Amino acid sequence: MSCLPAPWVDGLTIGQMLRETARRHGDRDALVFPQFDYRATYRQFDDEVDRVARALIALGIESGEHIALWATNWPQWVLLQFASARVGVVLVNINPAYRSHELGYVLKQSDSVALFLIDKFKSSDYFAMVREAVPELSSASNGVVSSHEFPKLRRIVTLTEFSQAGMLNWSGFLKLADQNVGWVEERDPPSRGQAGGSRELDPPYDALAERESRVRAGDAVNIQYTSGTTGFPKGATLTHRNLLLNAFYIGDCQRLSEVDRVCIPVPFYHCFGCVLGTLGAAVRGAAMVIPYEYFEPAKTLEAIEAERATSLYGVPTMFISQLDHPVKPARERNLKSLRTGIMAGSPCPIEIMQRVVSEMGASEVTIAYGLTEASPVITQTRTDDPIELRVATVGRPIPDIEVKVIDPATGTTLGDDQQGELCTRGHVVMLGYYNMPEQTAAAIDGEGWLHSGDLAVRQSNGYYRITGRIKDMVIRGGENIYPREIEEFLFTHPAIENVAVVGVPDPKYIEELAAWIKLKPGGTATEDEVRSFCKGHLAHYKVPKYIRFVTEYPQTVTGKIQKFKIREAMVAELNLDQTAKREMA
Repeated sequence: MSCLPAPWVDGLTIGQMLRETARRHGDRDALVFPQFDYRATYRQFDDEVDRVARALIALGIESGEHIALWATNWPQWVLLQFASARVGVVLVNINPAYRSHELGYVLKQSDSVALFLIDKFKSSDYFAMVREAVPELSSASNGVVSSHEFPKLRRIVTLTEFSQAGMLNWSGFLKLADQNVGWVEERDPPSRGQAGGSRELDPPYDALAERESRVRAGDAVNIQYTSGTTGFPKGATLTHRNLLLNAFYIGDCQRLSEVDRVCIPVPFYHCFGCVLGTLGAAVRGAAMVIPYEYFEPAKTLEAIEAERATSLYGVPTMFISQLDHPVKPARERNLKSLRTGIMAGSPCPIEIMQRVVSEMGASEVTIAYGLTEASPVITQTRTDDPIELRVATVGRPIPDIEVKVIDPATGTTLGDDQQGELCTRGHVVMLGYYNMPEQTAAAIDGEGWLHSGDLAVRQSNGYYRITGRIKDMVIRGGENIYPREIEEFLFTHPAIENVAVVGVPDPKYIEELAAWIKLKPGGTATEDEVRSFCKGHLAHYKVPKYIRFVTEYPQTVTGKIQKFKIREAMVAELNLDQTAKREMA
């Protein structure tokens, strides 16, 4: 545990933090959206957040209630994030890739009382999907909804100006802020289980100030749903303190200050965007530069150039697509302003890190590791770490938390250079999964340790390596195989740009290995060449039986490779035994 003095944000709410940042750095850029021709200083942004917060109050959203946000990266997303926090409302982030049945699951499971949404995302018609999930919408008016399936849901607001049956548009929502509210509900958040009431207040009365005064740093502020690759998604409930301390420390690791301009092409619905991105910039007074509503490599490069960004966020595949852009790659652009950033989500090959430094100029880019349930960052490299540490490890713990590696079978704490499950305790740990006590108890033990499900090794220098997922382990003929080890080895092949290794059913060995390989531009390799490359360095049972060369991977919106979809595709292609597949799940 660190003995450093507590950072200035400790004990504050997100609303209080923004007010202090606006006081300190009011004339600096806060939020820049080239796509929407939107630009606001911190003073202007703070005022806009106040207006959205007043509109939420006038809409009838009470302290402790949940509102769902289903949108890509729009200015309104950030305004709602800060405004909901300011008035003690919990923001439920919905994955933009969700379909109607997934939307329905989250709305119901989260007890959301309002839904805010855009009109469409790529080929997804959000309005059509919400009408499918909530058929009563067609007979509703002015955004007031009564649904049998979603009894808590009562308001639907679109971030657009399009008029839709049953929905309130954004302008109509903002007009609510101008209403003079002369009374206040003195109702405790529903989670506290106390009866509420109301009383008349003598004018003049500031509803916003009263609501803001009730919010505490330990209150829930955000519900982030896990990816749900197995079973139903779980809503990790995070507090103001969880998020602000994480945002503060990841900025420390990058040496961010008010002069920095952080380019955020990662999605807001994910912690990478709304904690490391928006909050990480706001606690420093740095500018948030949002290139486009979803990741587009050319738009990101253009934004870095035009806005002189100093920090860039992304998963390795995002950096690769900017380095190798077919029209105008990073090396042909003026990116001299770039200094640092965060790369997370999957291992970074040393060659890619070297190119990020040499071709993009981000000589101090950091590597971060964590999970949604940990707010999200647990470990991070620092700007002055040698490049070898930034590709071979995920750094050391951020301040004031504990990290240990345990034997998954016995729970015994392991020493250096021994592989086991990584666990953490401290300010990063979520309150729990919303309305899922059994799953919460399985994730957080009686001593407060959050179990990550990730396999890791701590080195003698205090840095950690992530070696795989416990659930990803492949058992071939009784031999335990960790795909991460094979992937990291294949990254050393001169022709390979990216690789994903999974286990697939096998009648003889129970499981066999399959590798999907993406070659570098101009790179060539055959299946036999890849196997020969492996055979000289890996045990025979670690050599993939199935090798496929691909041009793209199934990915989440954040750019993470969806291995379960690769496994499903291989099972279908090879007509493998479905019973064995189910036993693996």
